[in-house]
Amino acid sequence: MFFEKKIRKRIIILPVVWVMLLVLVLSAISLLEETLTNHPDRNTLTSLGWAGYIVSGSYNQREVTGISASWTVPQVNTGAGDGYSSAWVGIGGQLDKTLIQIGTEHNVHRGTEMYYAWYEMLPDYSIRIENFTLAPGDSVTASITLVDSETNEWNMQIMDLTNGKTFDRNFVYNSTRSSGEWIVERAMVNGQISSLSDFGSITFSDCQVDVRNDKGVISNFTHSRVHMTNQQFSTLASASILNNNGEGFTVSYATRN
Repeated sequence: MFFEKKIRKRIIILPVVWVMLLVLVLSAISLLEETLTNHPDRNTLTSLGWAGYIVSGSYNQREVTGISASWTVPQVNTGAGDGYSSAWVGIGGQLDKTLIQIGTEHNVHRGTEMYYAWYEMLPDYSIRIENFTLAPGDSVTASITLVDSETNEWNMQIMDLTNGKTFDRNFVYNSTRSSGEWIVERAMVNGQISSLSDFGSITFSDCQVDVRNDKGVISNFTHSRVHMTNQQFSTLASASILNNNGEGFTVSYATRN
């Protein structure tokens, strides 16, 4: 099944380069919802911009209130040409216009590698986290947690376990809390979909999610696997099956566009 998601509006810190998110194709929403209803726990979906896993809270009329994961910052291959990739955890965005995210960026621009951390709350642009050094091989962990459901206060954290850098901040954001995501993404640049940077592979581990006070791993909840394709349905990046513990998987680069 092919679907489009609202992916992040981004500002990549480059001269006059605004990196925008993929636009959600509204006609695909009802089809996605129908598929999740008919086969809630055994879906494989395709997207122009996402590869990874989605846990649905809406299927059981419950809200996703927390999500976390760990991964290692990949080394991008400059020889494969310029491209964009990011790894993140997020809440919302499955069947609605809200999405709160935090993650890492791994791009190649004019032959130069770029790595940094960011957060975003749609429809705003992403914010690069300043004074947060990031390098290939660093182990990071990221989380988003609902602090106060009445005031819509969220806590976002990302920690570089290799160099000790930490970002920990609370925000007010009105999310539908419809889903939780662990995603590798490519973006739109200047209104056009970008090439995917050759990131090799990214393994998400210890993927935890809170679905209305019921905390568990991906396999404990309604979930779907997502592969990234181009418009001709050629695979750009694929998500593996879940590991034996149901809490981890690997997204592997296949081709750039």
